[in-house]
Amino acid sequence: AGHPWARPGALRAFRRYDSRGHIIGGRMVELPEAAEAAFDRAFTEAFADPETATVHVRAVEYGCYHFRVDRP
Repeated sequence: AGHPWARPGALRAFRRYDSRGHIIGGRMVELPEAAEAAFDRAFTEAFADPETATVHVRAVEYGCYHFRVDRP
């Protein structure tokens, strides 16, 4: 299936939210050639924090919202 917008070289922000919808952190990732693996690592890192309920993925260049992933 893969992740949408997983283009190598793109900058993506992974913004973490708690169950109340408050931002609790985030991380910027420049996607390498193995973009799918970088997405997987970023989500694993984000959900390692038990406070993280949702992660939004955005394009850094324009701030465009791409998609969200809820805690599995």
